[in-house]
Parts: sequence; C-alpha cells; structure tokens
Amino acid sequence: MSSAKALTHWRAPGRVNLIGDHTDYAQGLALPLAIDRDCSITVVPRPAGAKGSIRAVSKEFAGEVTITTSTRATTSGGEGWGRFVIAAAELVQSLNSHPVNEAIDITVSSTVPAGSGLSSSSALSVALVGALAEYSSLPLSKSELAKAAHQVEERATGVPSGLMDQLASVNGEVDHALLIDFAAELVTPVKWPNDLAIIVINSGMLRALKDSEYAQRREEVENAARQLGLDSLRLATKKQVADNPWARHVVSENERVLAFVSALQSGSYDDLGLIMGKSHASLRDDFLVSTPELNELVANLIAVGAIGARLTGAGFGGCVVALAKPDRADEIAQEALARYRQGASPAIGASAHAFRVRAVAGAGPVGERDNSSGLQ
Repeated sequence: MSSAKALTHWRAPGRVNLIGDHTDYAQGLALPLAIDRDCSITVVPRPAGAKGSIRAVSKEFAGEVTITTSTRATTSGGEGWGRFVIAAAELVQSLNSHPVNEAIDITVSSTVPAGSGLSSSSALSVALVGALAEYSSLPLSKSELAKAAHQVEERATGVPSGLMDQLASVNGEVDHALLIDFAAELVTPVKWPNDLAIIVINSGMLRALKDSEYAQRREEVENAARQLGLDSLRLATKKQVADNPWARHVVSENERVLAFVSALQSGSYDDLGLIMGKSHASLRDDFLVSTPELNELVANLIAVGAIGARLTGAGFGGCVVALAKPDRADEIAQEALARYRQGASPAIGASAHAFRVRAVAGAGPVGERDNSSGLQ
C-alpha cells in the first residue's frame, strides 16, 4: 500500500430503511436512503522510521488500534472496533497484491449512533475501504466498493449479513430514496417529496447482530427456499409460503416495497402509513424481530399523528422510522418520545432520542469539491 497522497479524507453515510427489512439476503427488494449522519476517515503517512504499522484512533470509540504486518483478522466476531480496521487493511492489501510497506495514521469520526440499526458498522466499513483504496491508488467502482465493504463487515463481525447497508451508503442520492433489487443488484433512485419528513427515534435499546438471532433468521429463510426447490424466496408465491411465517414475511415484504414506491410516487400518503403498519406487524408477529420498546414507539408515533411508523433495520432493538408532514414532524417526534420515556427505565429513557433525517449523497472523498457529490 504505497502512498499516493499526503492526506486522504473520506466519508460514508449511514442509512435508514423505509421498508424492506430481512429481504436483501433473499434476493428481494428494499427502499433505504443514505442519511445525513456519517463516518469520516482521514489517512495520513506517519513519520519515517515507523514502517510496517497502521495506527488508528477514534473520537467515538475507545482505545487506540495498532496493526503490524503480522496482524491478521483471524478473530471473526471478536471484540473491538479495531477488527474493522484490520479487515479493511487486509482486503485493500490483497486487492493491491502487495503488502503494507509504510506506516499510516487513521483517524475515525462518526455521527452515526452505534448499535441503533442505522448501519454505523457499514458506514465504518465503507469509509475505511474507500479511504485506504484511494490512499493506495486502487480504483473501485461503486459496486466493487460496496461488495468489498460487505466482506470487511462480515469478516469483522462474523455475521452473515446482506448487502443493503453498503449499497445504500455507496449509492445515496440527495433527496432520493433507493429502490434496490438484490436479485439484479440494481439501484434505482426514487425522488423524495418535499412535503414528507422522515423521523427517526432511537429506542435506547442497543443491539449487536452477532448477539441476536439474526443468523438464525437468515438460516430459516434460506431453508424455506431450499424446501421449495428455489434459489431464493424472491421466486416464491404467497400461496407457497402461507404456512411458514419466516418466508411469509419476506414474500409479503417484497410486495409492500413495490406498493410503497407506488404510493410515494402517486402522493397517496395514507397508503404509505397503512403499508408501514403492515410491515411492522409482519416483522413483529411473523419474523419475531421487534421488541416491546419498538412496538411502543411505533404505537406512540401513530397516536400523536405520524402518517406511518415501523421498526427499521434488523430489529432486536435500535430505531424506528416514521413519516410526518414537515410542519408537525418535530412536535410529533418529541411527543412520542416523551410518552415513551414515561414508561421506560431511567437508563433507557435517557438514551432514547429523536431526530429528523434527510437523503444525502453516497460515500466518497472529501476534498476541495463539495463532499455531497459522492463517489462517481
């Protein structure tokens, strides 16, 4: 990894998924968007005489990570954020076909809340791969970057995740959601209307996918496809999966993604709310990935006037997403949060918080040009 620049600065946004969860690893459909909270990576060369090492520090994550030429990412699922740095360095090194031969300093900064279901780990993986690739003059397309970051995240966490988070982070567009077809790996921007605000409420219930039943859910979905003799549930009908709740969720969720896009484009906002409600119910009752806290937040948001609400991401904790008219969005978010805090434990209530997000450009270098332009 030879230095091409004195300094490289990269950013990668987190994402919120509007609809289409637990569909990406079944070659299904989803509608996420890249959000205005991101992970930033700065790479600079260290002074001469410190060859063969990478030193990484972070404003948000504890500890300093030092990697030598003998360090290997062999502890998949191990503890510590440094495993992402190790995995990213190894991957870029392997793509370059020559070893790290100089010392560099990496600084990590992130505004994506960790453990919230907004893809903080994917933003970190994308930013690390992008920054290290640019620093070593390794060209990567959007697709190559997303897939490389996906490899890094799987190796670092040991979780067999799908590709949605990385594709959303890399392909984000200002004021657009992203309709992703995972069978074709096709990303289609969908214009987001100005009169529809997006609210996110963090439940305060942190979750780590490696400690959840995520891998078990994926196995159930893949087993269902095999039992039907199909490559994936994307090809299954509702009748075929009627008696299997895991598969029933995936097939019906794919239908809801298309219905949501249609309602969005036609301005049928009441329909958006109904579709989000059905999605949350499916995740709660069929896929069993919701929690009492997420259910309460969804109910509170609807009660105080949100157009629609649902859990977002893999579930097991994290965040909910809601839609509202812009002039009432802040009021709705704060009232729903206040109701939630009344019934929550002090620790959880103190950690819960609400904010609005908007769609931004995907990952890319930060330089003299506007960093909203993203990766070309």
